[in-house]
Amino acid sequence: MERGRLRVYLGAAPGVGKTYAMLDEGHRRLERGTDVVVGYVETHGRAKTEQAVGGLEVVPRRTLEHGGTRLEEMDLEAVLERSPEVVLVDELAHTNVPGSAHTKRWQDVEILRDAGIEVVTTINIQHLESLNDVTEQVTGVRQRETVPDHVVRSADQIELVDMSPQSLRRRMAHGNVYAADKIDAALSRYFREGNLTALRELALLWLADRVDEGLERYRDQHEIDSTWATRERIVVPVSGGPESSTLMRRAARIASRRSGGEWQALYVTRQDGLRGIAPDGLAALGTKAEELGGSFHTVVGDDPAEAILAFARAENATQVVIGASRRGRVSTVLRPGVGERVVAGSGDIDVHIVSHDHARQSSMRPPADNLGVRRRAVGFAVGVVVPVGLSALLYATQDLHGLPIEAMSLMMVVVATALIGGLVPAVLSALVSALLLNYLFTPPLYTLTIAEPENVVTIAIFVAVGIAVATVVDNAARRTAEARAARAEADALTVLAHSLLTASDDLPGLLSSACRLFNADGAAVLRRPPSSVAGEQVEVVASCGKPPTSVDRADMSAAIDDQSTLVLAGATLPATQRGLLNAYAAYAKVMDDRRLATLAEVERLRLTEVDRTRTALLQAVSHDLRNPLAAVKVSVDSLRSTDVAWSDEDRDGLLETIEESTDRLIALVGNLLDMSRISTGSVSVVLREVGLADAVRTSLAPLDGGSRIEVDVDAGLLVMADAGLLDRVLANICENALKYTPAAADVRVDAAADGQRVVVRIADSGPGVADQDRDRLFAPFQRFGDVPEKDGVGLGLAVARGLTEAMGGTIATEETPGGGLTFVLELEGAP
Repeated sequence: MERGRLRVYLGAAPGVGKTYAMLDEGHRRLERGTDVVVGYVETHGRAKTEQAVGGLEVVPRRTLEHGGTRLEEMDLEAVLERSPEVVLVDELAHTNVPGSAHTKRWQDVEILRDAGIEVVTTINIQHLESLNDVTEQVTGVRQRETVPDHVVRSADQIELVDMSPQSLRRRMAHGNVYAADKIDAALSRYFREGNLTALRELALLWLADRVDEGLERYRDQHEIDSTWATRERIVVPVSGGPESSTLMRRAARIASRRSGGEWQALYVTRQDGLRGIAPDGLAALGTKAEELGGSFHTVVGDDPAEAILAFARAENATQVVIGASRRGRVSTVLRPGVGERVVAGSGDIDVHIVSHDHARQSSMRPPADNLGVRRRAVGFAVGVVVPVGLSALLYATQDLHGLPIEAMSLMMVVVATALIGGLVPAVLSALVSALLLNYLFTPPLYTLTIAEPENVVTIAIFVAVGIAVATVVDNAARRTAEARAARAEADALTVLAHSLLTASDDLPGLLSSACRLFNADGAAVLRRPPSSVAGEQVEVVASCGKPPTSVDRADMSAAIDDQSTLVLAGATLPATQRGLLNAYAAYAKVMDDRRLATLAEVERLRLTEVDRTRTALLQAVSHDLRNPLAAVKVSVDSLRSTDVAWSDEDRDGLLETIEESTDRLIALVGNLLDMSRISTGSVSVVLREVGLADAVRTSLAPLDGGSRIEVDVDAGLLVMADAGLLDRVLANICENALKYTPAAADVRVDAAADGQRVVVRIADSGPGVADQDRDRLFAPFQRFGDVPEKDGVGLGLAVARGLTEAMGGTIATEETPGGGLTFVLELEGAP
């Protein structure tokens, strides 16, 4: 079965007429005899839209109940059973009522299409998933109902229902879109003219891109290579040379002359990957292209001209902007440059040859000495001495052979010289061998003249072949050296990438790796103060080996950022390897950024904790400080009132309320002050022998419900503690135990000596605390269970732990046998 087609009416905003256009399409189809039904249409109470539904068959909707409300949705099963040719489905981005077959309406549409039914639907631009963030920035409204772009892009037809912002606002003001009570709010918020203009532009641009995609598909299907100048597209090839910025700026200016123009910078790299600019140079070109409003691309090709033209035709480019050749006039005459060949093969693509300051300035440089001075010297020696010796041997045995043998023997020497010393020694060897061949073996002998014409040709071929072979051998040696260097660079970059993925922040290890790779004596990362002056001492962030102490004394250096530099001592790199050194510098920058990010995260967590503490403290002040103050105020006002004759019992009750509230305030302020002292490390401790039994009785006396606490402590048990602090610790723990212990149960306090330590256990029979939550008990402002808000702010246990540790003790928790929680307090016993 052929999949059903999809036609989408796209609008920039509600009210532009998408639903009306869809219904009009349904009527046209119906008049042509097509079986059309309405699957779902949302009229929003608009009279003209409701009238447009008339005459079309409407599939009854399905009613669902959600949250006590009956809601209507498209009946997918009914539409499938009806099986029309075309179904009209409004609001593609709609979220279905829970209980429907699918979560989204677009999923229902996909099922209809799978069944071979053509669907006509509507959607606004803000409901496309890829534009959700953009439309939120424009309108300030986050769209919760979105459709994946691929669903709309797969449509066979997309038609834009367009309306100017002014016309839409007039429709809104006339009451043709929203009800009268919503018009003013809509016009002043979502339907502002600027919002509508931006949404309209988004819709037009998105649809224009889809048109481009359709055009490219058509050209590919019909194998059309010629340029169709539907939009100004400019390709500017760049080599990475100093003229690249000039060319990109010129392309940007040309593209800006026509609305919708775009330009692309192109770099062609060779297939062998051995020649080209460094990776950081490519990154710089890409950054420059983006700054100028273009895009940057790289392609692989051994023939730059063919690669440029192939890219331009693939992108349907209308113009190519290429720089004037930097080659000399002689080189241009001998072999046409890239610009000349692009012009010759451009066809209907316009080519601009742009002059620049570096035109006709040859960039040719002598090749690098990849063989080394010593090997080159041996090549010169072999190229001169061996031909002389071999010629002497051949001269002594000339009766045994002829000129061909002599010529080929000397040719072997030329090849051997090329293998040993490269091009220049081989050329010298070829010339020396040719002279010896002429002087000793070509008649007339012992002169540099040649009698037979064929011998002239032989010697000429000898010299040409010798130079050609030497050139090939020298190029092969150079490419081999470049390949080795590229392999080493790739291995180093692989190590760097692996280190980056494994999140290694070992800066000294990175420097050691650089020393090994570049054969350096030492390396370091030097940081200069932001306001430093010349000659000021720099900071050595990390180093290895024998590093240079300043950038000026370094043999090689690469900037990490404005203040930091990677320096090497005892190493010199050719320009082709500068990119690898820059890669090490870039990775050092990543390490530094990661370190700063870690510090920032630590600081963020600290500030979050401070903010959480501040919030909890404010909550404490708002509840636990305000409530007792309010009780005191009401009680005092009541006692001072002359309108009521209070009985002695009522007066005692009010005084008791004042006393209880005051005690709560004193305890709260005391805990806050103690927590502040603990946090700042300013707790003053005076240790002396304290009788534990007396300390327990003293701490329990003021507690409400202290009679429920059973104490089993030996009267002679002594601990080294601060009496005042110990009293506070025991009171806070026992008060906490009483809060969580049922009224019918008791709290037990016992103590025993354990070597040099005294262990105090305070056990309750409350609900207990899960193992994973026990450490949180001692954090400030922590509360567990269903304790009423008025019962403290969660500082008591935090203060108890802080004061206990200040006295050299420890406090922990364990499960009470039979249920509950036991606090275990360990203190130093008296000697």
